[in-house]
Amino acid sequence: MRDIIRAQMQLGECDIAAIEFDCFSRDDIPRLLRGLQHIYTTEALREEVFAILADVLPVRADGEEFVSADTGRPGMSQWRILVLGTLRLGLNADFDRAQELANQHRLVRQMLGHSDWADEYRYGLQTIKDNLRLFTPEVLERINAVVVKAGHDLVKPHPDAPLEARCDSVVVETNVHFPTDINLLLDAVRKAIEISASLCQDHGLTDWRQSAYNIRCLRKLYRRLQQLKRSTSKDEAKRAARLEDIHAAYRAYLEQAEQFLARAKDTRYKLAVFCHVPAEQFTLLDDCIAYAELLIDQIERRVLQGERIPHEEKVFSIFEPHTEWIAKGKAGTPVELGVRVAISEDQFGFILHHRVMFGETDDQVAVPIATRLSACYPRIKSLSFDKGFHSPSNQKQLAEVIDFPVLPKKGKCNAAELEREQDPEFRRRKRQHSAVESAINALEAHGLDRCPDHGEEGFERYVALAVLGRNIHRLGAVLIARDAEAERQRRKRERLKRAA
Repeated sequence: MRDIIRAQMQLGECDIAAIEFDCFSRDDIPRLLRGLQHIYTTEALREEVFAILADVLPVRADGEEFVSADTGRPGMSQWRILVLGTLRLGLNADFDRAQELANQHRLVRQMLGHSDWADEYRYGLQTIKDNLRLFTPEVLERINAVVVKAGHDLVKPHPDAPLEARCDSVVVETNVHFPTDINLLLDAVRKAIEISASLCQDHGLTDWRQSAYNIRCLRKLYRRLQQLKRSTSKDEAKRAARLEDIHAAYRAYLEQAEQFLARAKDTRYKLAVFCHVPAEQFTLLDDCIAYAELLIDQIERRVLQGERIPHEEKVFSIFEPHTEWIAKGKAGTPVELGVRVAISEDQFGFILHHRVMFGETDDQVAVPIATRLSACYPRIKSLSFDKGFHSPSNQKQLAEVIDFPVLPKKGKCNAAELEREQDPEFRRRKRQHSAVESAINALEAHGLDRCPDHGEEGFERYVALAVLGRNIHRLGAVLIARDAEAERQRRKRERLKRAA
């Protein structure tokens, strides 16, 4: 049984509409909670958001359908899930801090629907983790569209005011270490040993009693290989001898890894045939073995045969396989390990749309982004990009989708292109394009610099929740600024009254 929000207030509970915030506070928490309070107290907005939150339900064990919201044990209400998810990303907090805020912060507990003194309920860490993972990127995008519309209702001078959007991409790093083929092979074999040992322990086999010792043996060979590669000698004879030692260390390392993989395969066969372990329990083990075999092949080709491995064949993480090696030419950051995310912001500071670019580059997404924005926001008048999004076909197609596209050309312009880019309106919007960096910086400062969640679905959910948290923060900032101005005027009137 799961309610969107508990309808009956408890003794000592404060109505969400009656929660008061310090409008002069410079912290992020009042802004986030003020934005959530606006969603709750605006009836039409609350109905839209609650209708979407009704879809936030766990999936049945068979994975075929959602559980019923009307039966079973009481679960965390969807409103509380939204509040905690917004706080986690809006504050760049981990789950531990989210738990501390939910259990100890008075205003947060009031927003969650707890009383100050009569409610002793405390949130468990795993409870928060499990419930925040119920969000899907699609649900978060729908809520975000409603929040953006609510923000426009507050800041637009009139409902028909046109939107001026700007788009840029940023690399969101995945939670991985710097990859080399030898340390990735160590990861793959280590995990294969650990999984095999765990399965053997569960089913009474003794194949991997010395699994910890086996891992230490492999790690010792890995460290030996690292030390040999640190030589900086200029003597040709010493360098040739050291190269032979390195090749011998590589062969020993690969031989040991192959032996452990062969044992892991043998263990898998015993578990499947004699212990009747279901095939789905071998998924992780099979993945680790496959990665290890791929890396052994690449190391042999690169080191022992002198072959150059094509970039598209390389693996940069066995735990986050969607990780990409991205070189954007930034000063001080030659390489970033993560995934590109395109962010589209309007002139009011709200993020209209985002796109996670798995295996895509900037020039490949310009037209799809423009098409999506034009469909979702018919009032959009202009959309600006930087030169990284340029291609001749993009210039032509964007003109068919957006009334005034701003896409500078790479390289030298011909006469017609020069005339277009020297148009005063084009130059004005091109100068304003850099304002999108403010939104990107705000997202990175509030959690989108590095994604700690796992898998492609976890990555997409994390990015979507960060965008939603940023828009709720922006909504709350607008309301807090208005509240602060109203408070200043009230204080001014009181001073004048006392002076009179």
